[in-house]
Amino acid sequence: MRQYIYVFALIIPIVLSNCSSGKKAYEKGDYYSAVLKAVNRLRQNPSHKKSKEALKRSYPLALQTAEQNANTVLSSNAQFKYKNALGHYQQINTMYNEIRASPGALSVISNPKNYFAQVSTLKQQAAEESYEEALILLARDTREDAKGAYLLFREANSFVPNYKDVRDKMDEAKFMATLKVVVEQIPVPSRYNLSGNFFQDKIEEYLHTQFRSNEFVQFYTPREVKANNLPFVDQYLRLQFDDFVVGETHTERSTEKVSRDSVKTGTVSTRAGEKDVYSTVSATLVINRKEVRSRGLLSMRVTDADTKAVLTHRKFNGEFIWFSQWGNFNGDERALTEDQFKICQQQEILPPDPQTLFIEFTRPIYDQLVPAVNDFYRRY
Repeated sequence: MRQYIYVFALIIPIVLSNCSSGKKAYEKGDYYSAVLKAVNRLRQNPSHKKSKEALKRSYPLALQTAEQNANTVLSSNAQFKYKNALGHYQQINTMYNEIRASPGALSVISNPKNYFAQVSTLKQQAAEESYEEALILLARDTREDAKGAYLLFREANSFVPNYKDVRDKMDEAKFMATLKVVVEQIPVPSRYNLSGNFFQDKIEEYLHTQFRSNEFVQFYTPREVKANNLPFVDQYLRLQFDDFVVGETHTERSTEKVSRDSVKTGTVSTRAGEKDVYSTVSATLVINRKEVRSRGLLSMRVTDADTKAVLTHRKFNGEFIWFSQWGNFNGDERALTEDQFKICQQQEILPPDPQTLFIEFTRPIYDQLVPAVNDFYRRY
């Protein structure tokens, strides 16, 4: 019963909050939110009196506020005035759509107002003002201005799809705004008879298809620079192994005496009958352990293509330890723990091949490299 009372106590404030949310927004002067909250409540309960009253009071004020704000903006010389006015008229249209979709709300506001015709005209004007401002920024021929131009071209296209030559201008601005980084991955020295292709392909795949930290950064391989006839490069990201060891083997053998108390070792006959005999059992345990260690150090260096200055230089360690255990014992097996007995049932096995070991120790390096690249290029 206490559980039901507890749950009920949690639910009631939430329900009351939803019931009065329209009223609270109204009291704060946020008439638009008051309308939407009241309409949402009436969609759930068309006869809810408090929400009807909140809608009746808030809708005229929300409509008046949006209209006044739109008119004020349109009569000014403010930059992007059509876009800002469009936002106010779209609020009116949103209220119209929400009320029309709620029978309970429609019973209170039977003829909501809309500005669909005006919005269509304003979208054309908003597209034009964004497009013209974008052209001004693009003409400044700087990367930061090109970013702003790209966003404005994209905005113009959202107002009026395919407005003028906006898609071509978006491509032009995006190319100018994008930091072009050539990734140089230095091959593993051939004398080790190993291939770093798996690791390098994984990095290349991430940078080309999964990197999301900054839409204004593009990574290229040296062959892509030539294939695309890239006119200029901003940075070089150089990745290479400074050092690595594959297959460093260590073998250890340990011998210990093990014992266990209170183990039943037999029975004796007494006048009262058979009686169990408990004593300590022991064994000599030999455990062999072979470890094969592989580790490496990857260097990440970013340099400016023009000045050759080093912008960042970081190193990442990776290690993988493969091991095998086997053993034997002499004595009473009951002296062994379950794990010790399992080890004694095992045989020595061969370690993985060097290429597999190389791949394994690069996994933790990759896990460090990816966030480091993200953090560095997020600022651009």
